[in-house]
Amino acid sequence: MCLTKPRLSYNEDILSDAKGECVICLDDLSPGDVIARLPCLCVYHKGCIDKWFEVNRSCPEHPGD
Repeated sequence: MCLTKPRLSYNEDILSDAKGECVICLDDLSPGDVIARLPCLCVYHKGCIDKWFEVNRSCPEHPGD
């Protein structure tokens, strides 16, 4: 994928309910965690998706979008 394509934007939030696990670090998404919600509605730890976007430009679960 061309890295000149802009990365996805996301909404930052504080998680209020458990949401399973972050597929980047595989740790649980727990209440109180700072999360990023992508336009596709996937949720990750904010720190994880920021690192992901340093080398990728798409959602980890939807790389073709």
